[in-house]
Amino acid sequence: MHVLKSLQKTLLASIFIVPLYGVSKSHACGSDSDCMVGDNRHYRIRMPEGYDGVSSVGAIFFMHGYRGTAKGIMRNKALGKVISDLGLALVAPKSAYQDWAIPGAPSGKEPVELEYFDAVVADIKEKFNIDTSRMMASGFSAGGMMTWNLACDRSELFAAYAPIAGTFWEPTPQTCKTPTASLIHTHGTSDKIVPLAGRPIADTKQGDVFKVLDMYAAKGGFVAEREYNKTDLEFSCNEQKNQNNQILEICLHPGGHSMKSAYVLNAWNKFVELGVIK
Repeated sequence: MHVLKSLQKTLLASIFIVPLYGVSKSHACGSDSDCMVGDNRHYRIRMPEGYDGVSSVGAIFFMHGYRGTAKGIMRNKALGKVISDLGLALVAPKSAYQDWAIPGAPSGKEPVELEYFDAVVADIKEKFNIDTSRMMASGFSAGGMMTWNLACDRSELFAAYAPIAGTFWEPTPQTCKTPTASLIHTHGTSDKIVPLAGRPIADTKQGDVFKVLDMYAAKGGFVAEREYNKTDLEFSCNEQKNQNNQILEICLHPGGHSMKSAYVLNAWNKFVELGVIK
């Protein structure tokens, strides 16, 4: 009898233990649960629909705006579909506070985000089969500001950058710490939340988008190539290139403070077309 009870206990234990060992680290978190980085930071990730669990895929990091969340980005069905249809993973980082802790931000918090992104990239490389050479960083509003900070101080983390309706806080940097990368900035000419010329908020001020672009162009040796219109998105674009086959572009639309998944798609496709992203 005692032997039978012992066998039953062993069997029950195996039922609960085996599945735990059968779950790979890549399934420990995802679009519906937080992937922890350190003690109190996290991000979320969604692999493309139909992902086979084996193939290596690229990724688009999309940074949320003020008071946004990684969970909120995952709820954006249009953005998720566009990125999945490209065969890419969607990575949604989460700011340290209600806003990104970057230089000049009204929160006054110490800048801590660059090291966090180092950790996130290392984490997805370990847990998921992400091709880190095929990653683009993008974000809207405050997330666009975060994108610009990454482009300036962590250009090696991503193949290209696509900030939307966001730039640096004042004082804008006079130069960047790391070499330039390819970047497409999208902005509405009627934007009153983050105007192209910036606006004061609390004891700080948003930066002037055109001054930032001039700084980046000078840093990377970008030279004007052409101006063109993209009628399907109501874009008026100014394209610059440099000797390293990098692109620096601003695309303006007549709208206000808004983000469309098509803006992210446009940037990715342009980077692929030019061979910036292989």
